[in-house]
Amino acid sequence: MINNSTVTSPASSNTDEAQLFRTRFSRVRDEVHKVIVGNDAVLDGVLIALVAGGHVLLEGVPGLGKTLLVRTLAQVLDLQFSRIQFTPDLMPADVTGTTLLVEDAEGKSRRFQFAPGPLFSNLVLADEINRATPKTQSALLEAMQEQSVTVSGVTHHLGSPFFVLATQNPIEMEGTYPLPEAQLDRFMFKLKFERPNVTDLTSIINRTTANRTAALEPVLSGTELLEMREYARQVPIAPHVAAFAAQVIIASQPGGPSPESVTRFVRYGSSPRGAQALVLCAKIRALLDGRYGVSQEDIRAVATPSLRHRIVLNFEGIAEGITTDRIVEDVVKYVSIQSAAKYPG
Repeated sequence: MINNSTVTSPASSNTDEAQLFRTRFSRVRDEVHKVIVGNDAVLDGVLIALVAGGHVLLEGVPGLGKTLLVRTLAQVLDLQFSRIQFTPDLMPADVTGTTLLVEDAEGKSRRFQFAPGPLFSNLVLADEINRATPKTQSALLEAMQEQSVTVSGVTHHLGSPFFVLATQNPIEMEGTYPLPEAQLDRFMFKLKFERPNVTDLTSIINRTTANRTAALEPVLSGTELLEMREYARQVPIAPHVAAFAAQVIIASQPGGPSPESVTRFVRYGSSPRGAQALVLCAKIRALLDGRYGVSQEDIRAVATPSLRHRIVLNFEGIAEGITTDRIVEDVVKYVSIQSAAKYPG
């Protein structure tokens, strides 16, 4: 954490860096919008998570443009891209790669050689991830956390940057398998695609039924993306704002100081990874808003996408039709009231 002495107005060079940060972010967003219509909050969430170095889970019914968004982003970012179509018969080796026995051209000698799977890219689209069995889903765990894959006892490191952007259909749909909690926790954001309104749907029709398609150009390199990530991490956060983020995580857990809805409907609350997501993404939001310091409002703004997939409801919560979005809303409101009482004015 940056010392409190640095929590002042940034120097001119820092102001230039902040402006460059916002310019790069806007350039990517504008280029993606040449293809993607609507869902601005989803696009901003994806970009914020990518800059923060996190993975993203996109949920929505088929046909809303989840896959198109990721494909478009791959064209806009100058990164190596691969796509994995998850199906019930997909095996873990189809994702991570496998060790093969190969022989030389003369057929005189043989050796084991690792054949990398589609995970060995910078940007990986895990399409319809909840169509695969939990065994195959779990093949992503090590890659998402450690940026490495272990096959036959040998660890193979992935490139940097490395992002998994996964799409999933609502779990109520036929032929889907809920993701394990341990894997959900490794996604920085869970974002929900909304159905388009009349205006957006009309624009989609006009764009997709004409004989011309938008020409996209790479506008951000992997090196520039890593520079943005490093710069965002330097944004200071005051002790009381960091405490606010920590209190949100504690309040999401039953048994602690938490709202009544958590005590009644929640089985497990957020892990510490939720706190990391809150702070990192709040720093980026502050920069995009022209500020060099995190506020409680930044924490509140990123709370729902950061925590909605990290909260597990109990049986009563499921039976009552309670959503984790409502739980997060209650938690943030509860902590905000407590914080206002502690830090009046």
